[in-house]
Amino acid sequence: MGYQVSADTGGTFIDVVIQDVASQQVIGKSLTTHDRVFRGLSQALRVAAGEMGLTAEEVLAETELFIYGTTRATNAIVTRNVAKTALLTTAGFEDVLVLKEGGKQDGYDFSVPYPKPYIPRSHTFGVHERIDSEGEVVTALDEERLVETLGEVRNQEFQAIAVSFLWSVVNPAHELRVAARIAELVPGVPVTLSHQIAPIIREYRRTSAAAIDASLKPLMQQHFRELEQDLREFGYQGAILVSTSMGGVMNIDEVIASPIDAARSGPSMAPLAGLNYSLIEKLGGDMIVCDTGGTTFDVGLSRDGAVVHSRDTWIGPEWEGDLLGISSVDIRSIGAGGGSIAWVDEGGLLRVGPQSAGSEPGPACYGNGGTEPTLSDAATVLGYFDPDYFLGGRMKLDVAAAEAAVSKLAATVGLSVGETAWGILSLAGESMVKAVHEITIAQGLNPQESTLVAGGGAAGINIMQIAGELGTRHVVLPRVASALSASGMHFADIVKEESAAFVTSSDAFAAAAVDKVLDGLDDKLEDFAGRFSDNYPDHTVEFGVEARYKSQIWTIDVPLPTRRVGSDDERTALFEAFHDLHERILAVRDHASAIEFLNWRARVTVRLPRTTREYPASARLTGRPSATRTCYFGDTGTVETPVFKPGDLVPGTYVMGPAIVEEPTTTLVVYPGMAAEVSDTGNYLLHIEGKA
Repeated sequence: MGYQVSADTGGTFIDVVIQDVASQQVIGKSLTTHDRVFRGLSQALRVAAGEMGLTAEEVLAETELFIYGTTRATNAIVTRNVAKTALLTTAGFEDVLVLKEGGKQDGYDFSVPYPKPYIPRSHTFGVHERIDSEGEVVTALDEERLVETLGEVRNQEFQAIAVSFLWSVVNPAHELRVAARIAELVPGVPVTLSHQIAPIIREYRRTSAAAIDASLKPLMQQHFRELEQDLREFGYQGAILVSTSMGGVMNIDEVIASPIDAARSGPSMAPLAGLNYSLIEKLGGDMIVCDTGGTTFDVGLSRDGAVVHSRDTWIGPEWEGDLLGISSVDIRSIGAGGGSIAWVDEGGLLRVGPQSAGSEPGPACYGNGGTEPTLSDAATVLGYFDPDYFLGGRMKLDVAAAEAAVSKLAATVGLSVGETAWGILSLAGESMVKAVHEITIAQGLNPQESTLVAGGGAAGINIMQIAGELGTRHVVLPRVASALSASGMHFADIVKEESAAFVTSSDAFAAAAVDKVLDGLDDKLEDFAGRFSDNYPDHTVEFGVEARYKSQIWTIDVPLPTRRVGSDDERTALFEAFHDLHERILAVRDHASAIEFLNWRARVTVRLPRTTREYPASARLTGRPSATRTCYFGDTGTVETPVFKPGDLVPGTYVMGPAIVEEPTTTLVVYPGMAAEVSDTGNYLLHIEGKA
């Protein structure tokens, strides 16, 4: 087995992780190149290869697997930098994307305009057809009018088409016929059918998934094809996999066919990495991962040793953004990262984010022309960064530019430069704590009883402050924290999910029909796993269902305790599993109410080979710093602070705060009264209450 290489393209940085046969990982980072991603990726690859004494070409020549993740699809959705897309719906239902699922977080706040639909209403066309909930044709497809509609689509030069008809999940005949006519009359234009991309009950979610997928196809197909071409020209001949929103990886051709799977491509790997690092440190399977990048702060969970998934994944604000409509790793994001811009609102209050300086020009301290104060500039002013050792010395920070940016803000709010920088850091931390509380409460997890795993290039700046606010007792910052998502790809397996809509209830449970649905899903996934059986024969299939108490609006995703539900014992186990999970999440258990089951799913995991390492126990040592630096810590004020380099911190080393730990690609700030310990594995175990 040769090397495995993973790459995660974010809005600010590209992270590359090279893993050898002993599962040792080496990191390379570079600024994201938005015009042609491989320019920046190859630079990061050269940095990582150089750490091993090799060239990038030599590493790729010995690489068996290349895994790629990107935020490009997410960014395209948020900015609407997507293809001009036409939406074909059942006539009379053209407003499905306009209405969303309510549309606003606060319906009484008239200062906030109603959100715009993902596809403009003027680009939506009603098709005369109708199928009912039993799959019966109520109104035949009017092909004459369809030809006129497709002529208009062609004349307006639409670049993609989404088709979403009522009850196509029960009878897809009309969607399939329209797809055939599109191929005849508008050849070459990519098409997404709702019953194929998201075969679920809920009209908006299915339509939103189809619209997003279709709009991404021209952009992401070009992106992935360019990447594949550049990798091949660089000399790589092995397999290329892409991380997906489901927390697994897929063949690049399959992601090109359904690019919506790449919408959470990079961030979905962080919870997987966090879970594995929590297990490596023997801290349990209930885990919260906080991934602080240059643009966003992402929070994900694992519960009982499994990463939490959801169909309620919004790109943008909940209700006001756009819903993916497919199963994905449950991640909540806020605009608070290293590049988040600090500003003063109309009331004179200091704010941080969601606007970001990105990588071009980036924070002022990057020296690329940025002038707005950011979280990274605040950390620079507070003395947390060594300007000569940023990215291991490959990038020199401009301290004067950072101070000038923060000084401008300080003059506005009437505080000193140090106080303003501390305020920026504290405000960002409060937003991050709120994001953690929201997702943990929604999933029935107690932050104090879970492991907090930190990731992202800006993770170490304030993760200990966040842990202190949450009261978390177990905190891990992996050595590869700055490239956590890319690292997580090395724990990923090939994952594929299929779903089917079938409604039944516990008081009149259609067991035979449900088993037939599950058999169909199982057959599809067994065929999928068979494509990889020559190289990766080990696979498992898991089943689940979206269910709710009757008269409820929203569902919860319940894993099936058994593979089928035909027997009385199997049905009883399913009903009890729903009651247990509902009580854990919502603190309600109602045996008197019937349970309604809506959408059934099956997920196959094709396991990729990986090695495990044994770590010998280490003697406990007191850390000895290699330098000191003046840093500012709020009420504590200015402190001469010990600075530790990686060479100062062998496994077993214990460091009392205040202290700065400078890894080549991240900086850990150990605040006064707190402590950090290097575990036997080489990761950092953080203690909110340090002991001398």
